Amino acid sequence: MSRILLADDSPHAQRMGERILREEGFEVVTVTDGETALIRLADVDPDLVMADVFLPQKSGYEICQHIRSDARFRHTRVVLLAGLLEPVDEAEAERVKADGILKKPFEASMVLATVRPLIEAAMLAREVLGERAVPAAEEPAPVATVEPPAPPITEVEIDPERVRAAVTIALDQAMPVLIEELTERVLAALKR
Repeated sequence: MSRILLADDSPHAQRMGERILREEGFEVVTVTDGETALIRLADVDPDLVMADVFLPQKSGYEICQHIRSDARFRHTRVVLLAGLLEPVDEAEAERVKADGILKKPFEASMVLATVRPLIEAAMLAREVLGERAVPAAEEPAPVATVEPPAPPITEVEIDPERVRAAVTIALDQAMPVLIEELTERVLAALKR
């Protein structure tokens, strides 16, 4: 079951987001501030983090930046949240490499349209990277075993599905930037 960490200080947004996501079968953990979100990351190990950009203690931008800087969460996708009338700093969202932005109040179809492909990409990334990209600090190191030397490798076996998965992850990461660049070019061309 996919796990989502929902960080929002609005009780209404938490209830709505949690209801929408749980009805779709996602496991949801909610927190009310950015500091708690950072603390809970390791034990929740979410596929997706939804974080309000105006959280107390640590903003959604700071949470996203923390996730991007920690190799344990390479698979984790991040969606920034903001109220309908709250400004979102798009340049900052791009700088911290957020995967999406959602406006509140939540509209179920919009939430699911945003969340589903990101969850799929996170699950694929988990598969490609292994269940955990980097062992957590508290986990004991594996015990070394002595095995006979492997025969020399003469031919590398390439798994087309793993290559496809890696390309999908790369495209998923690049897509927001490509969309923004194409939009700017189209708008510039239309203004001529």
